[in-house]
Amino acid sequence: MKKVTILIPAYNEEEAIPALYAELDRVSALCGDYLFDFLFVDDGSSDATLFILEQMRQKDQRIKTLALSRNYGKETAMMAGIDYAEGDALVILDADLQDPPELIIEMLKWWEEGYDDVYAKRRTRKGESWMKRITSKRYYAMLQKTTRIPLQRDTGDFRLLDRRCIDALKTIRETQRYTKGLFSWIGFKKKEILFDRQPRIAGKTKWNYFNLINLAIEGFTSFTIVPLRISTIAGFFVSFIAFIYMIIILIRTLMFGPDVSGYPSLMMVILFLGGIQLISLGVIGEYLGRIFNETKKRPLYFIDTYNEEKVYNISDGNTKI
Repeated sequence: MKKVTILIPAYNEEEAIPALYAELDRVSALCGDYLFDFLFVDDGSSDATLFILEQMRQKDQRIKTLALSRNYGKETAMMAGIDYAEGDALVILDADLQDPPELIIEMLKWWEEGYDDVYAKRRTRKGESWMKRITSKRYYAMLQKTTRIPLQRDTGDFRLLDRRCIDALKTIRETQRYTKGLFSWIGFKKKEILFDRQPRIAGKTKWNYFNLINLAIEGFTSFTIVPLRISTIAGFFVSFIAFIYMIIILIRTLMFGPDVSGYPSLMMVILFLGGIQLISLGVIGEYLGRIFNETKKRPLYFIDTYNEEKVYNISDGNTKI
């Protein structure tokens, strides 16, 4: 029997965990041809999430708990789960039940047909504001135009990955991660299935607009250097316009003599050039910051406990209990 690992990153999801487990138990009972284990990655929760998970694990040995040493963020929590996944296939699922677990049945069907990455695309997005839907749509459109990698729009982390994809992702140890792009970058045979995304069953979303902006910047700086090229092109364009303007001023001065007027236009030019320079420096700084973080070679995460057992993190990247 093939083994399927269900990976659930969780951060302060004490209200949603019981309902999620009930759904996972129901769906797994419908898939009797597979062995399941439920790998919950607690991303440094400050509520009773980990306690509830440990209590559930005492009753169901399919549940495994991986507690990170602090809150690293969902991207890193997913990577920790990928590292510890033991199944022939891995399903990544949010804890808030916005992604319906019953879709796993269809994912398994396509997996058996030979697809390595079966990803769920949102047909509708209930519970989200119109502003978030519009900005998300425009962001993915812009990102796709700036990179050669075919990115899946209106998709999240909800997908089934074959062992080949799991092993490929484990080799990518970037500290600043944009996993949605990495799913596309590794390639392999992909299949899209549609679903209607539901509102959260309980709790509050951990994604505010500030976090979404940070994630968007990660996407651009991880998969394209177009912002740097735009800065270069803008620099050449502004320099060319400034050179033409300089020639005009020179000719005007030679023909009509010096003129003290023009203070407003002079200030506009100075402010415009200063703004272009600051924007270009900011873009360069984003990429330079990524280089700085990557060169430190820090581990992606540290594990506190695995199934309630303390984990000793070794310097070579391995762990032992």
